Amino acid sequence: MSSTEIIVNGVHHLVDADDDTPLLWVIRDILGLTGTKYGCGEGSCGACTVLEADEPVRSCQTNLSEAAGLSYTTIEGFAEKPGADACQSAWVEEEVSQCGYCQAGFLLEVWALLGRKPEPTDDLVEKTLNDHICRCGTYPRIRRAIRRAASSRGGK
Repeated sequence: MSSTEIIVNGVHHLVDADDDTPLLWVIRDILGLTGTKYGCGEGSCGACTVLEADEPVRSCQTNLSEAAGLSYTTIEGFAEKPGADACQSAWVEEEVSQCGYCQAGFLLEVWALLGRKPEPTDDLVEKTLNDHICRCGTYPRIRRAIRRAASSRGGK
């Protein structure tokens, strides 16, 4: 076990854990930030998505040693991101969430997508959705929310 420094939601943490501990478990079990969810453990469902340098990463596939010295944003820190309010408002207005389990990962991924492509094509939206699983099947509402958020952020 070693001490590793990571930054989560702008706060520096010195974490005592094995180097191969998944970032997901550091965030949830050590830091107590439970908005990031365990889904599949393979990086396929997107429930564990966090932002590293404003890019989405799967925290279940990132070891603590890989995270050392880097800065991450979880859903708990998401509101501080520029444009986060547009995504959050669109999610509420389109009534996206049912159980809500996957939604943190979707929100972070969509925010990053709109940062890269303020007017994403339908194909790009579909590719983004294919990287996440919503077991409640709210994909039509998620698509509408993405369009609403893009419009609110200045896209079309």
